[in-house]
Amino acid sequence: MSQSHPITVSSWTLGDQCTFEERCKAAHEAGYEGIGLRAETYVDALNEGLTDQDILAVLDKYQIKCTEVEYIVQWCEAKRTYEQKYKEQTCFHMCDLFGVEHINVGLMESYDVDYTTKKLQELCSRAGDKIIALEPMPYSGLPNLDKTWKVLKAANCKNAKMLLDTWHWVRANQSYDILTKEQAKEVISIQIDDAYARPYADSILRDESMHDRLAPGTGKADTVAFLKMVKDAGADPKVIGVEVISDAYLAKGVKYVADYTFENTAKVLKEAWPEML
Repeated sequence: MSQSHPITVSSWTLGDQCTFEERCKAAHEAGYEGIGLRAETYVDALNEGLTDQDILAVLDKYQIKCTEVEYIVQWCEAKRTYEQKYKEQTCFHMCDLFGVEHINVGLMESYDVDYTTKKLQELCSRAGDKIIALEPMPYSGLPNLDKTWKVLKAANCKNAKMLLDTWHWVRANQSYDILTKEQAKEVISIQIDDAYARPYADSILRDESMHDRLAPGTGKADTVAFLKMVKDAGADPKVIGVEVISDAYLAKGVKYVADYTFENTAKVLKEAWPEML
């Protein structure tokens, strides 16, 4: 396992119905080095009665780290809700607590490049030394690499980078040869998974994303080709997240999900990027 590129089970992969200790135990026993936490799953842990020190103690017990923090949204809104402001501050606190340098960020609402750029600059200013990792998603305001890159370049913020996800990549109908070396330098993190050959309809594509993904290498998205593209372009992802959001998998329990996703992640990495193992 690479200490500098921890293979991390993303928060959504293990759902939101397990305890914090169950999450850590399943991840550790499967072979993961890191777990991801959303602001919501961190708050769930607090709601169990755990303090920050308790959370750190559980991580230490299972010899695992929190290596992925997410998810800031609605940062382009002219009037942001208190809920979103507090969620953002919670993500900042989580980074400080766990020693995580970047925060995964999405944008569901669609605005033009100039306005989105201005709001990204404001978010990056609030983040201070923390890195904002923009995630292109086909049903979002940053639907693909092209628009995300335009916003990133126009913002010109040292702490703005990109997060690339296999599922979102293939559902945006992007080929595996378009990532340039210049763009690859700005990839702070990747998430891998897989997809069925036939996507859901555009109007409900987000439902597929949130309920029906596949483990890396088990579908038609070609996780190996995605990894080879990222590697060959020269990217140096600080985290390899495994984000397999699947109701069918979770119905079998968090231990099954952790074991199955790690087993298949190891297979694709062995083929495409063995140095990461």
